[in-house]
Amino acid sequence: MPEIADPTRAAARERLAAFAPHMGRTYAAGRNHDPGPGARRAVSLLSPHIRHRLLTEQEVVATALAHHGAQAAEKFIQEVLWRTYWKGWLELRPSVWTRFVAERDRALASPPAGLDAAVRGQTGIDCFDAWMHELIDTGWLHNHARMWFASIWIFTLRLPWVLGADVFLRHLLDADAASNTLSWRWVAGMQTRGKPYVARAENIARYTDGRFDPRGQLDENPLPLDEGPAPAPTLLGAPAPVPDGPALLLLHEDDLHPESLDLGRARIVAVAGVVVPQARSPLGCAAGAAEFTQGALQDALARAGAHLAVPVRHGDVAAITDIAAEAGARSVMMPHAPVGWTAQALSALSPALAARGIALHAVRRDWDSTCWPHATKGYFAFRECIPGFCADLVRERPAP
Repeated sequence: MPEIADPTRAAARERLAAFAPHMGRTYAAGRNHDPGPGARRAVSLLSPHIRHRLLTEQEVVATALAHHGAQAAEKFIQEVLWRTYWKGWLELRPSVWTRFVAERDRALASPPAGLDAAVRGQTGIDCFDAWMHELIDTGWLHNHARMWFASIWIFTLRLPWVLGADVFLRHLLDADAASNTLSWRWVAGMQTRGKPYVARAENIARYTDGRFDPRGQLDENPLPLDEGPAPAPTLLGAPAPVPDGPALLLLHEDDLHPESLDLGRARIVAVAGVVVPQARSPLGCAAGAAEFTQGALQDALARAGAHLAVPVRHGDVAAITDIAAEAGARSVMMPHAPVGWTAQALSALSPALAARGIALHAVRRDWDSTCWPHATKGYFAFRECIPGFCADLVRERPAP
């Protein structure tokens, strides 16, 4: 299989089918090993498609269960649910994202010494430099490499964690606000307070099959970062009733599977799409990540009916309201945008629509409504709920 397939649902389904036989014990045994680009066989490389919901979590988990059963596919399913957990955790604590953005922007205004060498992959630490170049060239890194990279960035290079998180946001094809921000916090020892993830030379040598061995180059006894306790979780509100009548369907990069959205009795009279990759960072977005996102949106628009599709970019809410009004829509139906840059970019949409007598309705999936309220503590408590999620959301209601 190629490292990353095209940004289409058809390519995603092809990759899903090809990897399905490996979602059981093969994945569990090999998922932590990173033999390098072109040699990976134990990981799915599906994360960019799942992140944009070209594939839904429901159908990925259903595929794993169908091929291997709950016990053999347990580890794979748990890893799929990590993304759901992170999104739920941040959705219940949006101030953590707000704080990250503010700290990141302050740090970017006064770049520290050593930052330029790190982002160019010129630190002299071979493994780190190789991962930096791979990230730039492909928009993807193995999960274990992401953890090592973040640990070296924070504890060996002693660079602000928020700037490392920003590098990932700008380059990763699968970057999302929750998984990225909270994973960096976890490595730093802030998410699970006092328990950082420490990159060790022996571990890197072992799980890269000897490709790298940074012995003597890493700080392997660092102190964790700490910014105090996390805010208490808020309550997730109940989904609003789905309105009927003529509606504009507005797609965005956080959810590009319109076929499975519950649109009730709404009559879709037009379809539009918005992507705002430049809103990821004050430094914008890498070309590869922007192209993947825009390609994924175009694919979703085509599947929703290309003759009705009007792509809208740059968070231009005036253009969106004009399209809705000209189509005679009484409401705009939009997949719920979780905490992150898309939600920020569209924050002015609801009042702009209301000023023209049009309601905005965010459609939250059953998957999110069921899982997110359980993200109040650590992942291990959330993990105990996964068998119930599978029974309620997958086995009883197969994905479309």
